[in-house]
Amino acid sequence: MSDKVDIYDDRGKLLESKVDIMSLAPTRNKAIKKIILETKRSVAISIAGIQGALASGKMGGKGRHILGRGLNYDLVGNVDALAAKVKDLVKVDNGDDTNVKVLKGGKSLLVQVPESRMIAGADYMSATTVGAAAVTEAILDMFKTDMYDAPIVKGAVWGSYPQTMDLMGGNVASILSIPQNNEGLGFSLRNIMANHIAAITNRSAINSSALSSIYEQAGIFEMGGAVGMFERHQLLGLAYQGLNANNLLHDVVKENGKTGTIGTVVQSIVSKAIEDGIISVDKKAPSGYNFYKANDVPLWNAYAAAGTLAATLVNCGAARAAQGVSSTLLYFNDILEKETGLPGCDYGKVEGVAVGFSFFSHSIYGGGGPGVFNGNHVVTRHSRGFAIPCVCAAVALDAGTQMFTIESTSGLIGDVFGGIPEFREPIKAVAGAL
Repeated sequence: MSDKVDIYDDRGKLLESKVDIMSLAPTRNKAIKKIILETKRSVAISIAGIQGALASGKMGGKGRHILGRGLNYDLVGNVDALAAKVKDLVKVDNGDDTNVKVLKGGKSLLVQVPESRMIAGADYMSATTVGAAAVTEAILDMFKTDMYDAPIVKGAVWGSYPQTMDLMGGNVASILSIPQNNEGLGFSLRNIMANHIAAITNRSAINSSALSSIYEQAGIFEMGGAVGMFERHQLLGLAYQGLNANNLLHDVVKENGKTGTIGTVVQSIVSKAIEDGIISVDKKAPSGYNFYKANDVPLWNAYAAAGTLAATLVNCGAARAAQGVSSTLLYFNDILEKETGLPGCDYGKVEGVAVGFSFFSHSIYGGGGPGVFNGNHVVTRHSRGFAIPCVCAAVALDAGTQMFTIESTSGLIGDVFGGIPEFREPIKAVAGAL
């Protein structure tokens, strides 16, 4: 089987032909490496949020309100001077890759610490800590804050840290969660909320799944799950599910978009797998049922992964609701297994994830919703990067049915990081770096 694929964008337009899948690895592809670096070194800071917290005395989250300690600082009106001061504090050397950008009419800042700070640290938190510290000091200097009001400024920026492990109630946001929330080795890039991904890509479903797939598969590489014989398996999945290899994803969605169901997507994927020689009949039962064999097992998994995403786009797109994604993950693969006698996506792990996911997101347990899940969650972490891209696509298609909407959880993240082209249109970025 050839390991060269054609990469198509989310509209079915050919971007790059005869791409060796090895060049899509997070360890090789320049665009993916840039996405990972920019993710680690970037932080969003709500200047309007800090100004509001200072004026009201409400800071630190959970209804905390310090009466009589308000500070009326016009941060938004002085944002350019503030940004210049922050950049001066964050930089290591003159002319380095430090970047501080004013966004949303002065209401937000994108702060990107220089790569030298990332290299000098053991984890990825220096963007958050250095960014928060620089904004705090810049405000103190600009407004000549005395020692008695300085803690109020610190609280408005940092929130309740260090009384809480994270910056609860603060006005500094990273795409990545704090390391203490990671449930295992190498889970950092998989611990990103689905709502964040959808917000960054401006609710583009296929770009959401692509960005999520890049993060998920980079996480698999980081945790040692793509070594040796497993590397090809993961990269084929990234190519077909995440990057619309050979336009398979787009073609199947287009075939089933108007009147299709989960079952018809199964038919399409099985038909294409037979046509492309990925699977063939192994034996026929007396009933006439065909048992199939996979002529290329990792490539069959890649087709199953693309089919799982296509079924999600068809089903959740028709409903304009994200809640059906867990049942789609489950029943697409259940039907696929019954149709072929072969394992579904990720050898049953996506199907297994879907059972627990349905319970935790909106069944008896409730309390969540697909948009707040990530690949680090105790329910969804078991799939090797193939489940969460579907969740991100479903969330992007949602028309407001979630308890925790994209706007409420991820507005700042979307406004700030959505302006970075590699994040907003990752398929084009990856293809352009080949």
